[in-house]
Amino acid sequence: MWIKNLKLVLPEGILPRGSVSLEEGRIGSIVEGDVANALDGRGLTAIPGLIDMHGDMLERELQPRPGSRFPFELALYELDKRLVGSGITTAYASISFIEGWGTRDPQEGLEIIQNIHRYRERLLSDLKVHARFEVTTPRSAPILQEGVANDEIHLVSLMDHSPGQGQFRDLEHYVDYYSRWMRGHSESEAQIRARAQHLLEAPRAWHIAREVAAVALSKGIPLASHDDDTREKVDLMGSLGASISEFPVTIEAAQEAKRRGMGVVMGAPNAYRGGSHSGNLSALEGIRAGVVDGLASDYHPASLLQSVFKLDREGVLPLPQAVALATWNIARMCGLEDRGRLVNGLRADLVLVEEGACPRVRATFVAGRAVYSDGSLG
Repeated sequence: MWIKNLKLVLPEGILPRGSVSLEEGRIGSIVEGDVANALDGRGLTAIPGLIDMHGDMLERELQPRPGSRFPFELALYELDKRLVGSGITTAYASISFIEGWGTRDPQEGLEIIQNIHRYRERLLSDLKVHARFEVTTPRSAPILQEGVANDEIHLVSLMDHSPGQGQFRDLEHYVDYYSRWMRGHSESEAQIRARAQHLLEAPRAWHIAREVAAVALSKGIPLASHDDDTREKVDLMGSLGASISEFPVTIEAAQEAKRRGMGVVMGAPNAYRGGSHSGNLSALEGIRAGVVDGLASDYHPASLLQSVFKLDREGVLPLPQAVALATWNIARMCGLEDRGRLVNGLRADLVLVEEGACPRVRATFVAGRAVYSDGSLG
């Protein structure tokens, strides 16, 4: 199938008017100008399908409010539609292995992962699993390692969400954040403060994190750090084998990660909004400083596409470089060499976008198959 009359965002630049063929799930040819007997792209902008390496949305889809649990199949299918409608063709569902408040429980985390694999082949997007290991809850390690051993996990990150470092370098910020996050639950501010104090004093199970990292790396699974705040923290994560630093909270940590050759990933909501919602490193600051390699949706899928086009619109990055932050750069970090660029022979993951102040996805193709369309194509 050919699609003509497109503005094509290629790795080396922009082809203002061209055509692309989709052949057996791959990009067949890219040519300048129009071709006969082709679907009319109506001047839309064609970019590679977005690759989201960190999205927290599945657990919120399962339980959008305390006590309001929905069937897994329904939650997964609804999220899947939202992803491809946002231009995301490859997504990593971030599943936390953590004990404590909220909807996430280690055993439940493994069950979620197993359910994802039950339905993966029926989905519109290519959905993968990003397992998050908290160093303050070492009892979850065997459960996570079981998922790794069963080839059910595609990315592992090591994190510490306790107060006193990382995202919560300030104790009061931790208390304020969880006081707002836990609305609707029974925990009071005093209980949150008591838990914060307990976590401050709790030992960090870095020896177990090292075991988790070793198992993941032995299976060829990329390893990421999370919320790095100091050069020393980056050095520790690098020594464990992390090749990705996601959401560093200081420019110093991001610079150290780059120095070590790690890929640096920031949140797309941060980039789109112009700053971190928690007062940490601005993604725009990091991009302008040249220390950001990729973007992830974090908690808001639509922001991935929006931030990419906003970076171009506001003159921060040319469109091909902005698009690479959410496509090819992420693909390389995650070992997905078969996608992320509009290049002959790669997977035909393609998104057709109407540009403007609020860009709109008009059609999405995954491996050459049309999975979303709003009827705009001729």
